[in-house]
Amino acid sequence: MTQARRKAIVIGAGIGGLTAAVALRRAGLDVEVYERAAELGAAGSGLSVMSNALAALDSAGIDLGLEKRGQVLESYHVRTARGRLIREFPFPDIIGRLGVPSVLITRSALQAALLEAAGSIPIVLGAQADRFDPDRPGGGVRVHFTDGTRADGDVLVGADGFNSAVRRQLTGPDEPSRDSGYICWLALVPFEHPDFSQGSVTHFWGSGQRFGLVDMGGGTLYWWGTKNMPPEESNDWQGSKADVRRAFAGWAEAVQEAIARTPEESILAVPSRDRAFLERWGRGPVTLLGDAAHPMLTSLGQGSCMAIEDAVVLARHLAGTSDSTVALRRYEDERRERTRGIVAASRSISTFEQSVNPVRRPVRDAYFRFLPTGRLTAVLEGALTFPRASSVSEDIHGGR
Repeated sequence: MTQARRKAIVIGAGIGGLTAAVALRRAGLDVEVYERAAELGAAGSGLSVMSNALAALDSAGIDLGLEKRGQVLESYHVRTARGRLIREFPFPDIIGRLGVPSVLITRSALQAALLEAAGSIPIVLGAQADRFDPDRPGGGVRVHFTDGTRADGDVLVGADGFNSAVRRQLTGPDEPSRDSGYICWLALVPFEHPDFSQGSVTHFWGSGQRFGLVDMGGGTLYWWGTKNMPPEESNDWQGSKADVRRAFAGWAEAVQEAIARTPEESILAVPSRDRAFLERWGRGPVTLLGDAAHPMLTSLGQGSCMAIEDAVVLARHLAGTSDSTVALRRYEDERRERTRGIVAASRSISTFEQSVNPVRRPVRDAYFRFLPTGRLTAVLEGALTFPRASSVSEDIHGGR
């Protein structure tokens, strides 16, 4: 008799969930995806699919054609608020040595690529997961949704983001989040500034504030800004475009012009937060990936990349054994140290970059200006290499 194909239920149709669906199907599993949103739509923001994530996709035989949908990263500079160069980061050299590009892409373009790759995989919208039963007679797992429907499978993958219902059942409802201490403003705008070349990423650092300008290709600019702010204000920001403009008054001309050209309704305000690292991601036939497993701050630009890596590693382990529970634990064991290091490094760098102290700010700038190129390259190359398990946080700040 032919053994029945295993079935994976994926909760969440974000970057991690869709990548998992594609990878799991390639690994020989039937897949169903359930998404709480009533329609699939990506917020108007950009992200970086760095070399490590593209290498992970390639290892699974997944070609999303992202270089044609976005813009290959060509340069990366960090400057003061007024535009003075602090440091050019050696991303192009590292990417060239790795032989895998990094792609700057809008979230909607990446989502479209993943949906195309998902093809006929069922995606059920408006399905809010409520709870799961992991110990069913005969094995497998049953997921219950708030509308009374349910789904049965052999494996449950919680890829439902920061407020994951799957994680909540694993950890309990009172797990706290950790606020970053600042707000993030994000926007995409049609704009090509003559001072920034194709594929350029430029960060500006001020006092308790940062700003990023990213060329997404096709005449589209992605910008983001941060400002130190109490959680009660950033979690329910009620400001306007005028407030954002005031926050960056006196900054480099390109920063001010990018904000000025952006329609007010295109500016997204989002709180920045993570959680204490979770040691145990699942039990029985249940596991987590992406932000549901290890939410992180954005300073390394690796949130989506770690979700993509998770999905590929998960599928590899499930393809290699008929014992799904063992496969899930092995997946978690392989990913734990890699993601722990990235989460810790993202918070450490975030705190360092958001410095407001008049003594610490010059130290921050000088640190990155004079950090030996070899050491900086080694740290960045570690983050951009798939797979690698190391403490990136300790590498970056010398164990401080």
